[in-house]
Amino acid sequence: MAKFEMKPEFFTGIDFIDQEHAKLFSLANEAYELLTNDFIPDKYDYILELVNELRDYTKYHFTHEEEYMQQIGYRRILSQKVDHMEFVAKLDEYDLTTIDENQKEVLMNLLVYLNEWLIGHIYKKDKLIAEE
Repeated sequence: MAKFEMKPEFFTGIDFIDQEHAKLFSLANEAYELLTNDFIPDKYDYILELVNELRDYTKYHFTHEEEYMQQIGYRRILSQKVDHMEFVAKLDEYDLTTIDENQKEVLMNLLVYLNEWLIGHIYKKDKLIAEE
């Protein structure tokens, strides 16, 4: 798995959305760096902090994005809201015991999910907002 990068094809052309997406890519990179860091044997606290930060930041971002879509009368807003709720629900599924007992597996699963989400959702759905 490679590092996460906010490539030109992920930019929507809406500055605040692009800046917030860049932060999400940065958090995904933190997860990647944590997975590949062999100098931290027990990564529990780091994973917990990362999942919490990711959850908090995505809620912040989704609120901004949804407010913007509401303002411009975006017709696919309900589909976006469903995707956003599913993403937060996925992060809410992480429990302390699972994180503690399966640290590497939790990080791998998180990275796979973030990869699918960042590429799939931003590239296929968020870019459409700018076309409205």
